[in-house]
Amino acid sequence: MKPIRAAVLEQHGNQRPYAEHRPLALRELQLDEPGPGEVLVRITAAGLCHSDLSVIDGNRPRPVPMVLGHESAGIVEQAGHGVDLAVGQQVISVFLPRCEKCAACATGGKLPCTAGTEANTAGSLLSGARRLRMDGQSVHHHLGVSAFADYAVMDARSLVAVGSDVPPEVAAVLGCAVLTGGGALRNAAGASGSEDVAIVGLGGVGMAALLVAVGQRTTGRILAIDANEDKLAVALELGADAACTPQDLAGRSAEIVIEAAGHPRAFETALAATAAGGTLVTVGLPAPGAMSAIEPLSLTAGSRTIVGSYMGSALPANDIPYYESLWRAGRLPVQKLVRTRPLEQINEALDELAEGRSVRQVLLP
Repeated sequence: MKPIRAAVLEQHGNQRPYAEHRPLALRELQLDEPGPGEVLVRITAAGLCHSDLSVIDGNRPRPVPMVLGHESAGIVEQAGHGVDLAVGQQVISVFLPRCEKCAACATGGKLPCTAGTEANTAGSLLSGARRLRMDGQSVHHHLGVSAFADYAVMDARSLVAVGSDVPPEVAAVLGCAVLTGGGALRNAAGASGSEDVAIVGLGGVGMAALLVAVGQRTTGRILAIDANEDKLAVALELGADAACTPQDLAGRSAEIVIEAAGHPRAFETALAATAAGGTLVTVGLPAPGAMSAIEPLSLTAGSRTIVGSYMGSALPANDIPYYESLWRAGRLPVQKLVRTRPLEQINEALDELAEGRSVRQVLLP
């Protein structure tokens, strides 16, 4: 076993301020060696996402104790039998491994892998194994990754290799925020760059969708929508043609609308912004049971389409190289979204995320 340091969640339903209650405790754990098809990764950067927060506040219960973190970059330290990745290679984690055997995997990214979803819900790796231990007790994995640590063991199918020239804080964000936001635009909506696009919700995923829209734009215009005036200003700096609060939408609309806030009122705003004949892609994850009001006539009479997209309807092995090349060409400046801070400040970072005061915080072990 390898001794590691990791941020452990030991109970659900934690309340703010997190800096005071400290739901994530940095603890010494033991990490088993990688089994067949698995990889030992030295974590170099890990992004903080609302999917982590939803486990902490109890909106998406997961088994505990659990090491959180699912958006990361790292270096391969050891590879188990049957793994093609080389020691020393930089890799990005993705939060849903694909077995490539189930009917869902045959849908080309439209549906999440059945086996991967079951493993994520159970808090295990894709094989069903758990490689983390604390005081002799098994500790659960978060979405097959558990990246709020200095080392992690992951299934090789949770990893995609990227070039060593990509900064870790950029590489990490490609695997969740960009994969999800950009994929909603490219895969679920089929955006070509000529359409007018609106982004509702300017957190990490929404801003990533905005950057991808700007990076592949030809003639289309881009509208950014959020209740936070500071984020609207950032969106304009990043290339949006216009920005407004939901209250100031005033009939403006777009052919493609991406809803990335994960809130029922944001969904309603996104539908109001969808032009006749247009497509609304909802990629945000609201609390279970949250409800939105829809006028069916607006769908029928306006020939509007609503599409749900999980993980950007992506095939990570295909999509991530595209975003890597877009970044390398200077057309996806993800680094402008990122604020780095040490892993020791993770609880303070949770407050900043919950209060909407940041776009993407990346923790450094």
